[in-house]
Amino acid sequence: MSRVLEFRDVVVRRNGRHIVDAFDWSVEEDERWVVLGPNGAGKTTVLRMAATIDHPTTGEVDVLGETLGRTDVFEIRPRIGFASTAMARRIPGDETVRNVVMTAAYSVLGRWNEQYDGMDTDRADEVLADWKLTELADRAFGTLSDGEQKRVQIARAAMTDPEMLLLDEPTASLDLGAREELLALLSQYAQEPMTPAMVMVTHHVEEIPVGFTHALLLRDGRAVAQGSITEVLTEANLSETFDLPIRLTSSDGRYAARAS
Repeated sequence: MSRVLEFRDVVVRRNGRHIVDAFDWSVEEDERWVVLGPNGAGKTTVLRMAATIDHPTTGEVDVLGETLGRTDVFEIRPRIGFASTAMARRIPGDETVRNVVMTAAYSVLGRWNEQYDGMDTDRADEVLADWKLTELADRAFGTLSDGEQKRVQIARAAMTDPEMLLLDEPTASLDLGAREELLALLSQYAQEPMTPAMVMVTHHVEEIPVGFTHALLLRDGRAVAQGSITEVLTEANLSETFDLPIRLTSSDGRYAARAS
């Protein structure tokens, strides 16, 4: 298996404060990682470096075999699927769902002067079907519910058959029904053999899809624990990560946590 992501002694400093500190981490192409930690732990900063949006202050980050700062990130980004709330805010509200997904082929967020062929349209319709969005294909993105918009973002991220899929809090703000529907789709996707490496940031163990294989726990920009999800996701590690005694339970591959 090839390595798609590697952080070596990474530090990110802003306004004199270490957002990420002495951080080492690697992801292989067949792994599905969940990144957990409290607010301000550095989760989104780590994901943005993986997406080639941010660079480290010191240390090295390799993405798909290329080192940030020594390569043209615009050549790497089409090989990465990335979905985040911040990106959703930049999608034109009047753009159709099909166009939101299809424009991923050009790494743009709205139709302009690009030229698409039948293969692009067929691929977009295939991805829309995979994420149960076919009936919404001609709807304006801005008219969708939060849950529908989240699925459109992930479908867009999967449009180009990326080598790595990055998801920043994909279930945040969703109601119970929308959350469970999306988690079921993510679980199915994560367990398919041709699915790329996945990294998903979340605050809650309840939002970890079945099929995720590894976990990274962050606190104050440092890794508390990382590795196989069954070894890392423990009461002791979660208690240290969130600075609170945690009781952890699991059933059928899903987790739940509360203060003990």
